[in-house]
Amino acid sequence: MVITVPSGHVGVLWKRFGGGTVLDPRRLKNEGFNLILPWNLVFLYDLRLQSFTESYNAISSDGVSINASVVVRFRLQRDAVPVLHQAIGPNYEKILVQPGIGSLTREVIAQYTAEQVYSTARQEIQDKIRNLAEARLSEKMMEHEGEEESYRVSMRDTIILYDILVTGIELPAAIMAAINRKTEQYYIAEEYKFRVEREKRESERKKIEGEGIRDFQQTVSQGISESYLRWRGIEATLQLSQSTNSKVVIIGSGKDGLPVILGNADTPGSLPRASTPTENDTLNKQTTTAASPAAR
Repeated sequence: MVITVPSGHVGVLWKRFGGGTVLDPRRLKNEGFNLILPWNLVFLYDLRLQSFTESYNAISSDGVSINASVVVRFRLQRDAVPVLHQAIGPNYEKILVQPGIGSLTREVIAQYTAEQVYSTARQEIQDKIRNLAEARLSEKMMEHEGEEESYRVSMRDTIILYDILVTGIELPAAIMAAINRKTEQYYIAEEYKFRVEREKRESERKKIEGEGIRDFQQTVSQGISESYLRWRGIEATLQLSQSTNSKVVIIGSGKDGLPVILGNADTPGSLPRASTPTENDTLNKQTTTAASPAAR
């Protein structure tokens, strides 16, 4: 009889008249075309990377019911497939892997609170489940004693566990809302702390700026005298008097004898209205010794 083994698979030969399962891994049926006797059977096993997703209900350390979705990725060891077939059979995933992972998931989640499982401890939970699964597989043995063949094989040498991923955590709606509110309040408090720190930095900046302005004013004031300011005033007066704009210059009426300059003399209403001289004004003009203002 012709048996075709698909890609990535291996066949375990079972002899009806030859002792049943052939445990020698060298006699496994490889990919492709294989001939067997009509009364024998070949059981196919997938050696490629496999995965399954399962949801497990667990109780957290604070008594909250949690539904965890777990993805497990694994593959079989080729040389251990005959032993696995004889000891467990083709349904090894449902018989061995899924219940074992479920038990370990519940055991690990029970060590954490619902908030930790929901937020911060997911990676740690994944690592713990995987480490515990590898340790339990090492402890479990598949044993067989027969007249012709006997074996004692660790389950860890049968299944290669790649990783265990916790892809989803479901909590009761009330618990989830409470955790979200707590997280929101935490970030609001962090925002206030940032604001206080920012105001402290701004206060320090203003203090340093004020000290710099004070030092600048002290340095500048030491080099400024009355004579220097008067000289700068004379220069400014000369520059204004030489400009093309219309202006009125009153000589000798400003502070320290500097001229007073009135701009826009040609603009209507810009010149002061002449007042009618009175007797007092005439008397004061006769008695004063100061030079009378002249318009230029």
